[in-house]
Amino acid sequence: MELVVRKNDLLRELQFFQGIVERKNTIPILANVLMEADGSEVRLLATDLEVSLRSKCEASVAHQGSLTLPAKKLFEIVKALPDTEIRIEQDGASVKLAADRFDSKMSTLPREDFPTLPESQGTGVPIPRNALREMIAKTQFAITGEDTRYYLNGALIVLKGKQMTMVATDGHRLALVNVDRESAAPAERRAIIPKKTLGELSRLLTEGDGDVYYELGENHQFFQVGERLLISRINEGQFPAYERVIPKGNDKRIEFERDRLTSAVKRVALLSNERSRAVKFDVAPGKVEISSNSPEFGEAREQLTVDYSGPALQICFNEKYVTEFLNVVETDAIELELKDEVSQAVLRPVSANGYDYTYVIMPMRL
Repeated sequence: MELVVRKNDLLRELQFFQGIVERKNTIPILANVLMEADGSEVRLLATDLEVSLRSKCEASVAHQGSLTLPAKKLFEIVKALPDTEIRIEQDGASVKLAADRFDSKMSTLPREDFPTLPESQGTGVPIPRNALREMIAKTQFAITGEDTRYYLNGALIVLKGKQMTMVATDGHRLALVNVDRESAAPAERRAIIPKKTLGELSRLLTEGDGDVYYELGENHQFFQVGERLLISRINEGQFPAYERVIPKGNDKRIEFERDRLTSAVKRVALLSNERSRAVKFDVAPGKVEISSNSPEFGEAREQLTVDYSGPALQICFNEKYVTEFLNVVETDAIELELKDEVSQAVLRPVSANGYDYTYVIMPMRL
């Protein structure tokens, strides 16, 4: 194989592979990116057997062929090169990589060792890019970090009719987003997208425009994002019946200025117990006092004026669970819906901005 490719074209594609290729793995070939040159382009592929990415860029191909190179080291070298053309040529058991006055030889592994990956059937349904990006941002922080509950180590996506839903939970809180689509899905699609896949998909969505095409296969799901194809194993397991978690009888509603509430919670939490990170909401007519205390650091409190005329109550939350929601909500005002001190609370943006966003949070024991 022999080709010439522009530095910036190759670098732009290689950067998307860095999160997929694992630094430590027991299968050496998985540290490499597969390069296939033919016609006027070079196709790139990397995988960790759970998440894979196919991409391509323009190239002047003198001799077609394929080879593999260490993905991270290739990225570092290309990034360090001047803005010029790069020559890549296979030379027996090594690969020559040269640009300007720079020459190098890199080790390669047999192309035959690279795993065969499933192919898209081209039957994907369109999903608005901005809507998908927003859905991921508003749910992925609620995914569990526990490997033992693998069925929660991802977000559930549901395409049904003209509505699409994404939901994530760790058992202590739940983030749910519903968005309307212009076209109806021909059949319901439902699958768990692994946490790592969501992260890689978020990076792909930052560049370009146009719809994303989503295809659900037997064991894999495909996301066609422009010229790039992200392939992911489906996270097996039964996602919880999230509809049952959303409380229906929360009759006490308090509206907050988002920035004011965020600042107050963060300040008060500085003196909270480092393990529990508990902050207490003392709700009373016309005001909400947020407080924390710990034997080691002391105590803190801050009072917010609110439009509330219901009965007084006290409820306690993990500060992290509150602020992670507030950090991704873009509206000026949010609403807290309560029933009592021990039932699930609900946080919502006051104005939807096209997204039906519901965040359920379990209270802590006072």
